Amino acid sequence: MGTPITIRRVGADDVQACVGPLADILVDCVEGGASVSFMLPLPRASAVAFWQGVAQGVQNGERALLVAQDSSGQLVGTVQLILAQPPNQPHRADVAKMLVRRSARRQGIAQRLMQAVDELARVEGKRVLVLDTVTGGDAERLYARSGWTRVGVIPNYALMPDGAWCATTYFYKDLQAG
Repeated sequence: MGTPITIRRVGADDVQACVGPLADILVDCVEGGASVSFMLPLPRASAVAFWQGVAQGVQNGERALLVAQDSSGQLVGTVQLILAQPPNQPHRADVAKMLVRRSARRQGIAQRLMQAVDELARVEGKRVLVLDTVTGGDAERLYARSGWTRVGVIPNYALMPDGAWCATTYFYKDLQAG
């Protein structure tokens, strides 16, 4: 099935060391057409700046960051759990930026990242998770297979990296259901 993959939570003490490799994953995904808030061309410096912000969120306890790495230690995927929520939603978290390097896809990494984010949410005392994704993409099928409930579609919600319009599908998962 490919190279053995390890999923781990990145702590505040080592998050800065991950910024460069995560920037490379983000650039790779956007260049591959992923609609994840960025447009083409995505300068590496912009990707680094984004991950520096994420690193600050991890250090502040506002976000949890998971990474997937291969047996050589190379980062090949990531997902975030946004822990900081309004006072009336302490039980909820958003799942964001689930990314897998194109060369590492079709190995079950995204599915493992999603299982790990569920486990992490439980550890963090979160019950309801929310995410959104491009309608009709591989990720939408992954989330449906992973037990997420489709809420609905917003047409023309965002742009693809090349400027084309795309719809967005919203999902939620109640970790205490069933």
